[in-house]
Amino acid sequence: MNNWGSENAIAQFVRDRRKKAKLTQVELSDFMGFVLRFVRELEQGNLILC
Repeated sequence: MNNWGSENAIAQFVRDRRKKAKLTQVELSDFMGFVLRFVRELEQGNLILC
């Protein structure tokens, strides 16, 4: 399995958009209905998206 890292395009896009919206990871996860772990893993590039 690949560990894409925090420099991948999806991770960077999500992190940048969240910061532009002035949201914390907790606020984003609550707003989107995701568990906090999902947001953290996504921004770190540790998720495997198929």
